[in-house]
Amino acid sequence: MHTLYWILIFLGVFSTMEFMAWFTHKYIMHGFLWSLHKDHHHKDHKNWFERNDAFFIFYAVVSMICFYLWSYENVWYFLPIAFGIMGYGAAYFLVHDIFIHQRFKVFRNANNWYAKGVRRAHKIHHKHLGKGDGECFGMLLVPFKYFKR
Repeated sequence: MHTLYWILIFLGVFSTMEFMAWFTHKYIMHGFLWSLHKDHHHKDHKNWFERNDAFFIFYAVVSMICFYLWSYENVWYFLPIAFGIMGYGAAYFLVHDIFIHQRFKVFRNANNWYAKGVRRAHKIHHKHLGKGDGECFGMLLVPFKYFKR
């Protein structure tokens, strides 16, 4: 039974992170912390790192705190919470930074209907260079209108 709870908590946290990605992007990145996010829409430097990468650090710290609470305070459910946050971060990095933005030159030939839909939705978001406008959505739950077979 303990394993079932572990899996359910992991999946719940992973799913909740999709909402958190949408919320953070719409109301924080395109809101009061636009100054950190704008170089993601309009690169104004030659550095490989972006100021936008600071958002990754926030969620990494939250995950590390959960690992700490599991390890040193012996609270078992913080382990699946930590892995749920970390797992979503890894999936987000893989899809957003590697697949879509090609920060590493891999997955260039992925050409199925899901890959095309994710790329199409992200291009529509990035056509807006300013703080306002631009649709905001999560990484995995892209609206179906972008998927064409």
